[in-house]
Amino acid sequence: MRQFRPVPRRHLLGLAAAALAPLAAPSLARAQAGAQPGAWPSRGSIRLIAQFPPGGLVDTVGRLMAPALSQALGQTVVVENRAGAGGVIGTDYVSKQPADGYTLLVSHASVHVFSAATMPSLPFDPVTDFTHIGMLVEAPNVLMVRADSPFRTLEDYLAAARSRPVHYGSSGIGSAPHLLGAMMSHEARLPNLEHVPYRGSAPALQDLMAGQIESMFDPITTNVQMMKDGTLRCLGVSSPARLPAFPNVPTFAEQGFAQLTSAQWLGLSAPRNLPAPIAERLTGLVPALMARPELRQRLEELQTLPRSTPVLGSDFTALMREQIASWTAVARQFNIVVT
Repeated sequence: MRQFRPVPRRHLLGLAAAALAPLAAPSLARAQAGAQPGAWPSRGSIRLIAQFPPGGLVDTVGRLMAPALSQALGQTVVVENRAGAGGVIGTDYVSKQPADGYTLLVSHASVHVFSAATMPSLPFDPVTDFTHIGMLVEAPNVLMVRADSPFRTLEDYLAAARSRPVHYGSSGIGSAPHLLGAMMSHEARLPNLEHVPYRGSAPALQDLMAGQIESMFDPITTNVQMMKDGTLRCLGVSSPARLPAFPNVPTFAEQGFAQLTSAQWLGLSAPRNLPAPIAERLTGLVPALMARPELRQRLEELQTLPRSTPVLGSDFTALMREQIASWTAVARQFNIVVT
């Protein structure tokens, strides 16, 4: 009978490795490719964090952007809402994620500028803790009243606030709408214009419609339809020129408030130290995405559009720094501090 000699264990391991090498090589190559910034995105879906609740400005724009980004990158982009503390919670979350291109943020002036100007104890640096890709859109702010309001013009509104308390709602203390109201009160010398802060725009709008407050400052985006159907009347808009969809609504500048020419931008950002190839690819995509006809049409309907000249990369970061400095001065002037 033929006898079989045992094969030494080291030989068995060597044979196994040789047999598995052709199978392992492609997997190893894929893993190595996935680790290379140039191969991004090569694994899983990309999360686009919206730091405000569903239905608001950030969520609306994020859900318009996600399909366009998915198509351009060849990878699923999923919007994930992480709301709370006026957008600070979701923004802080992104600042502490790996800089691998799989977590992006719909950055918002409300947090990166206005919270930075009014909150001395933010848990992140709004500029240096992020890689800022570029500005997506700008949403002008509007001053709104109910359709049955006695205030038919801004002058009616100002006259009332000179003689009795008039309340305006906002999405919170230190928000852009709050600061705009404070600036209007100061410039027009309105001792009776009183701010009522809310935990977001939605509850403020509910109280406006219920008659609990007389007016509200807010970005136009989520209020367009109610303005079109006549449920809300707009007394002024913070855009430099009148909006095409509302040619009868004068700007604040036209009505003597030149300083109230501002908009709340939304941008695309990532955790700091995002690899340069990924940052460059995303930066190059932004202008093309914002020019897509289907996306552009929807943004035009919302009166929330990109700038004619894209603001990208270092220019976006520089703009952010300038705006933080400017609005910090305003917040100090009116002693608006969020603790």
